[in-house]
Amino acid sequence: MYEAHFGLKQPPFSLSPDTALFVRLDDHEACYQLLTHVLDTGEGFLKVIGDVGTGKTILCRRLLRFLSDDEAARERFHSVYIPNPMLSPVGLYRAVGQELGLETPLQADNAALLEHINQKILDLAQQQRGVVIVVDEAQSLPPATLEALRLITNLETERQKLVQVILFGQPELDELLDQNRFRQLRQRITFAHYLKPLSRTAIRQYLDFRLTQSGYNGPTLVTDRAIKRLHQLSGGIPRMINVLTHKALLSAYADQRRQVNPADFDRAWRDSKPETPRLTARVAPLATMAAVLLLAAVSVWSLL
Repeated sequence: MYEAHFGLKQPPFSLSPDTALFVRLDDHEACYQLLTHVLDTGEGFLKVIGDVGTGKTILCRRLLRFLSDDEAARERFHSVYIPNPMLSPVGLYRAVGQELGLETPLQADNAALLEHINQKILDLAQQQRGVVIVVDEAQSLPPATLEALRLITNLETERQKLVQVILFGQPELDELLDQNRFRQLRQRITFAHYLKPLSRTAIRQYLDFRLTQSGYNGPTLVTDRAIKRLHQLSGGIPRMINVLTHKALLSAYADQRRQVNPADFDRAWRDSKPETPRLTARVAPLATMAAVLLLAAVSVWSLL
């Protein structure tokens, strides 16, 4: 809606995890380097912990893209992606089996499924390939399913682990792993990374990169005072930064301005507050203003 007004080729602050817009922020880049280091050294388990909206999913997607697109990585690893871990143990085994290319959807016996998975892992090991299991939203793993996942990782040789597991989850994952029943699993988690909210400096880097990648090449679009306000309102959480900046751009567009100021973020915040009564029954005011402008422009054009 506002892309042409600001000279953008695409929306820069979509909530979808577009790896082309991945910003190499210090904390996120350190996490990614740790992920690739763990794969390279053959460590068994790694967990990445971050609160809602801190960028876990885009890191997960970037890792999966590396495993599928990098030729050397494809030769070394067979990746297994579990996006929805709310599965029973047999459901997990079926999902892993399907990702490994096994025909297991009708099997209901845990032991038989695990045996087939282990045989496939051994076959891959004969080809000098390891298995990497990537679990997103891992805090949702039922305890029995987490234990089933641990059993898959029991397969190893004297020299190397044949299965590596990377868990992406919210802080509740730590609470799950702290249970006494998972003490063996905790000992296998050799590395962990905790994602932090963005600083004001990192927010500037984040906005500038995504705007540039989306085609913006004009003067500073978001003022320093506006960045300060965005930091206060978003708490440095990337998802909230995306939501508020998208609406702030819409606010500036509605006023036909070329720069975003603190008042735009205040307006965006008021528009986004979850406690707004009957939110689903009302039209978002920023969208309404933009739509009125768009209709007015169409009307003027039709008269020419």
